[in-house]
Amino acid sequence: MQLALQLTLSALALSVLACPGEDHAHAHADHVHAKRLYPQVPLTPPSRPLVWSDFNIIHTTDSHGWLLGHQHLSFPEPNYSGDFGDFASFVTHMKQIALDKDVDLLLVDTGDLHDGTGLSDGYPPGQVDGHETNNFIMDLPYDVLAIGNHELYEYADAYDTYKNFAPHWNGRYLSSNVNITVYDDDGKVIDVPVGSRYTKFTTRKGRKITSLGVLYDFTGNSENTTVQTVAEMVKEHWFKEAIAEEPDVFVLLGHMPVRYDHWPAVYDAVRAVHPYTPILILGGHTHIRDCIQFDGRSMALESGRYMETVGANLDVSEHENITFTRRYLDANRVTYEYHTGISNQTYDTTQGQNITRGLEELAVAYDLSYLYGNAPQDYTLSRYATHSSRARMQVLPYSLSINNTRAGVPNIIIVNSGELRFDILAGAFTKNDELTALPFLDAFLYIPNITLGVASEVLPALNKAGADEKKRDLSAVERDAERYAQGDVGMRYNAWLEEMSARGAEMLQRRAESKNLTLGYVTSDLCPGVGDDTPHIALPYYSSPDFIGSNVPTVSNDTQIDLVFINFIEDQLLEILNEVQSDKTYTDDDVLSYSPLLANVVLGYYAQKYWN
Repeated sequence: MQLALQLTLSALALSVLACPGEDHAHAHADHVHAKRLYPQVPLTPPSRPLVWSDFNIIHTTDSHGWLLGHQHLSFPEPNYSGDFGDFASFVTHMKQIALDKDVDLLLVDTGDLHDGTGLSDGYPPGQVDGHETNNFIMDLPYDVLAIGNHELYEYADAYDTYKNFAPHWNGRYLSSNVNITVYDDDGKVIDVPVGSRYTKFTTRKGRKITSLGVLYDFTGNSENTTVQTVAEMVKEHWFKEAIAEEPDVFVLLGHMPVRYDHWPAVYDAVRAVHPYTPILILGGHTHIRDCIQFDGRSMALESGRYMETVGANLDVSEHENITFTRRYLDANRVTYEYHTGISNQTYDTTQGQNITRGLEELAVAYDLSYLYGNAPQDYTLSRYATHSSRARMQVLPYSLSINNTRAGVPNIIIVNSGELRFDILAGAFTKNDELTALPFLDAFLYIPNITLGVASEVLPALNKAGADEKKRDLSAVERDAERYAQGDVGMRYNAWLEEMSARGAEMLQRRAESKNLTLGYVTSDLCPGVGDDTPHIALPYYSSPDFIGSNVPTVSNDTQIDLVFINFIEDQLLEILNEVQSDKTYTDDDVLSYSPLLANVVLGYYAQKYWN
């Protein structure tokens, strides 16, 4: 196998810009996104039935365009192979079960509906990210929804949400601390909520619900949108007005993780007014499964990522601790059919079939089946130990030299490892896979005339190395906080995987006893009982540095080279560059465009050249 194909996926971030072929007019017939009526590999069924109560919730969050399901056969992907049509049928059947049991069932979502697959991000010029996939979200009977940070990176996305998505929900799309600047009917500039600050409604069974939709303290939003901090939001007059009247249950939605963030500020504000009212919090953003109780009459649940679904059940009692169960459901037809008690032959509803058909038609319209090549193996972000540094970043310097006047100048190229969003898995590598692994429209920039001696210090410093460890540690904490505020969840998600893997090592010793289990999530949270619906063996985890770079050119330390980097890390890189040298203070004015290629196309170029 070629050395280039031995790279881990993190290494591929800098090794995939190969010259695209012009003669690969591959037929699409063998690679269409055909719906799998049943998973093609054996799946472990759920371990036990759901525990229904008088008040129940199905929660989705951070779906990021994963509406066609996970279609590769490398585990754990088949665990999540259900598409959004399958899920729609599941919701219909669950709603019918709730009617039969004469109980309440709410369907809620807590944001980040796009930036993740070709369905949401493969739109042609002139369209808006997620606009078409949002139409499928609107086909489902969501009771209440909250905004996410990915709805705010681009003003066009935020405006589309404000103008076309939020109005569909008749006041139940919530953006409690998020505003957008628009023109009113008279042409006057106004600053208004993207959705609604809060909503109050009554369930089918007569329960009074008060809901808010809170976004964490996000700082990466576009111009003409504003995100108020959570601490300031709870001081607002409208907030105090919203919580003044006691409902039967507070259902607080938010694109904010249930731990290590500002939910306690919201919870404390509500509890100060209503000491005993049940509070159910549905969170999101960090892509993990998690649950915590702030007191005996509350529950806070976070429900993973990329179309994992959750049933949360709540019993309400007067002035006593509530009892509840929570369940993290693997999103596949085996799960859905088990919990609805409906066979594969009769499972699909007309609505579900129509949604699946519409998704497949959208995939065709976006040409998502275009085949770049066939990946010879899995390239995962964290499942295997990182290969040697010699294997890293071998292709990008050559690729970026194509039609580049700087081709003859030595360079070092640096990107953040989080630039890659998903694994590349063995088999057909299509346009959809390309956009799933790397959907971002980030650009390659450079600073010229940096001596090699200085440039070679930047990557280690970015990765918290260097002589002055105490200073580095402090600045690293500050930079990590800034990355999180701008929307980078990789640190939190990877820490969760690492902790899960460490616990999973004990399970591997008993694998002979668990030979029927497949790879998947093995959740440990702070709520009573077992949360995972289906037992699995934990995914192995190996860490990668926060930033990765190309090989250092073989020139003298005083040779002037180009320092090339992705635009997402520009501020951090300039800060570090000014720390490692004092001859000049570098600013944005020193930064130039290095290549017309954007990050979201580089994987396809690589596959065309090396995987055919």
